[in-house]
Amino acid sequence: MWFLLVGIVLVALKLYGTAPVAAWSWAWVLAPFALAVAWWLFADAFGITQGRVARRIEARIAKRRQRAIESLRSGIKRDK
Repeated sequence: MWFLLVGIVLVALKLYGTAPVAAWSWAWVLAPFALAVAWWLFADAFGITQGRVARRIEARIAKRRQRAIESLRSGIKRDK
């Protein structure tokens, strides 16, 4: 994501002729987009993105389970 944002900013600066970016080669200005593609390929190949998503889902499930257990405990205590 950061590579895309940097790339968009650099392209805008290049198109508007803002110094020092205006003097840079287009290869340097477009390099963040190539890095973004490389990162996505790497992350998909090694399962980094899927692992992060799985950990987030597991954390949500654990929180829900804990809240359910706490609500059951509080319900049991009220009945006694």
